[in-house]
Amino acid sequence: QVQLVESGGGLVQAGGSLRLSCLATEYTVRTNNLAWFRQAPGKGREFVAGIMWIGDSTRYSASVKDRFTISRDNAKNMVFLHMSSLKPEDTAVYYCAAGRPGTINDAEWGYGSWGQGTQVTVSS
Repeated sequence: QVQLVESGGGLVQAGGSLRLSCLATEYTVRTNNLAWFRQAPGKGREFVAGIMWIGDSTRYSASVKDRFTISRDNAKNMVFLHMSSLKPEDTAVYYCAAGRPGTINDAEWGYGSWGQGTQVTVSS
């Protein structure tokens, strides 16, 4: 069973940077597409970034493109989300998700395993 554990969330000022980490069950990172979603208070969960199970293909939402970078380390079974130029509207609980290999899906239904989430708060 795939398990995902996020870390790295916290409080940061607008314009600052933060790196989120997601530790996955062995082999998960090299055999699944991985993604980050977020959920702000009172809103639904939205896709942030995804990375294909093989190669370097990535996909980003329009709201974070050019500010956030997703990457993975197969040897460490980890996926990362480096966030820069943070804005108050980036405040949310961030979730790591694993889904079947293939085209990077930006929908929740494309991912069958989820972490518990980590809170990111950006102050103005």
